[in-house]
Amino acid sequence: MMVDFEVVSLPESDHPEAGETAPDFTRPIVNEEYWEDASLSAVASEGPTLLVFHPMDGAFPTTYIWNEIDDRAFADDVQVVGVSVSSPYEHKALLDERADGARLFSDPAAEVAADYGIENPLDGMAGVIEHRPAVFLLDESRTVQYAWAAAEWPEFPEYDEIEAAIDQHV
Repeated sequence: MMVDFEVVSLPESDHPEAGETAPDFTRPIVNEEYWEDASLSAVASEGPTLLVFHPMDGAFPTTYIWNEIDDRAFADDVQVVGVSVSSPYEHKALLDERADGARLFSDPAAEVAADYGIENPLDGMAGVIEHRPAVFLLDESRTVQYAWAAAEWPEFPEYDEIEAAIDQHV
């Protein structure tokens, strides 16, 4: 297949694995109506959570990821929560277009990405870091039931694997 961009190998990630506890954090979380500061632990305590890290809103991988999640209706089975460097204003626009039923954490300094070992320094852009695509299925105590992180850019999750993990753990 001919693509008009270079596929780039990313440094090895040190992300949480199945059986480990996902790091907690507090950031603004955006829904369709408003945003407020919230912790991941408070969100996860509401029920099984699919935590989806994605590049900045508007990037083609983000559009593709959320379109696939919407098409598979994961939000019918678990709460779906995204995280990216985008601002609450940008997240609001994304929620107007896609990510049905999801809420989105704003992490503009990519500190959460660093805590999860999934930061992606953008080539040729000094000091610009975003989140590499990654997906974690968490139970109510933030124990990781399923984990995936991109090893190259662009790379997308195996959505059938996510679906199977949801079926197995929820």
